Amino acid sequence: MTYGGQTGGQGGGHRPPPPGRRPPQGRHQQAQMMRVPGGAGARQAPRQPQRTRVAPAPQQPPPRGRAPQAPPSQPRGPRKKRLSFGKVLLALFLVLVLALGAVWFYLDSSINRIDALPDYEGRPAAAEGTNWLLVGSDSREGLDEDQRAKLSAGDAGGQRTDTIMLVHIPDNDTPPTVLSLPRDSRVEIPGHGVNKINAAFAFGGAPLLAQTVEQATGLRIDHYAEIGFGGFANVVDAIGGVEMDIPKEMRDTKTGIVIPAGTQTLDGAQALGFVRMRYSDATPRSDLDRVANQRKFIGALASEIASPATLLNPFDVFPLLGAVPDALALDTDDGLSDLVGLAWALRGIGDGGVVTTTVPVTSSSAESWDPAKSEALFEALRTDSPIPEDALME
Repeated sequence: MTYGGQTGGQGGGHRPPPPGRRPPQGRHQQAQMMRVPGGAGARQAPRQPQRTRVAPAPQQPPPRGRAPQAPPSQPRGPRKKRLSFGKVLLALFLVLVLALGAVWFYLDSSINRIDALPDYEGRPAAAEGTNWLLVGSDSREGLDEDQRAKLSAGDAGGQRTDTIMLVHIPDNDTPPTVLSLPRDSRVEIPGHGVNKINAAFAFGGAPLLAQTVEQATGLRIDHYAEIGFGGFANVVDAIGGVEMDIPKEMRDTKTGIVIPAGTQTLDGAQALGFVRMRYSDATPRSDLDRVANQRKFIGALASEIASPATLLNPFDVFPLLGAVPDALALDTDDGLSDLVGLAWALRGIGDGGVVTTTVPVTSSSAESWDPAKSEALFEALRTDSPIPEDALME
């Protein structure tokens, strides 16, 4: 019999489905479409890789009493560094140190130097303390006619010394001493016989003057400083003048300079007139009063330069730095540090911290030294001992 339009036979055809059951839909078509494994044209379908799922790590519970931390925020860009106040202060300090070093080098290399202290046979041996020879030269070199007229310098040629001072700085607690040597003092000048002491400077300059002072006093000179007319006035003007108390009007009958009485600030020209004046009613002892005034002014000048009002004022400091190199001449072995030490020692003249005196003389002409008193004074300086009272004079 036929079923589904197919002829039955042995080994052929399909069996009819049992009664009451319907053949499954689509199985015959599915069977025909499947390929036999290993048969021709068989192709294995590629195996898809299995994805492995990793279980997240167990999170530790936050400790008791502490709130869970929030997840870290997203990283930001680089932050700009801000300079702290300390770093700014350090930078300014370094700039200041470098500037001071440059100024120090400039001054030390710009100051004029002369070979003022050459060695010679018979030179006094070094003793206690340190000795400076300070010289105020009356040389007019470098001054034009207007400057000479302003400073009342006159037309004298050559070079002499209106000021000769010996400054002794002790090694112990004995106060420093500023000793004036009157310019008219008659002493032995090596190679020139007996003459006024300031003639040594005219004969042989700084070396002969230093040797003359050493031979006359028995004190070895360790440092030398010299300042001229113009340089002295320029230094005074650079710091805005020096305040002085003038007890009596000073009227120089020779130069015509007049300095009124009272406390006032002297400019360079007035200061030069003050330290040189000896022909006036205010200076009856002539050269002795002049050297006393010179010591007073040197003390006031040193105090003015060392005062904070000057050192912290750029309008005073920079003109002073510009005036010092041209004003001073030092020995070849002296440096700026030696000069600073001298200024520091002289700062106490005004308040009595420095002994100021003149070589004891026998008369107001100041030509002859008192042998006993002057030797006692020189011996005290050699040994850093207090100067005997009877060897001190104004």
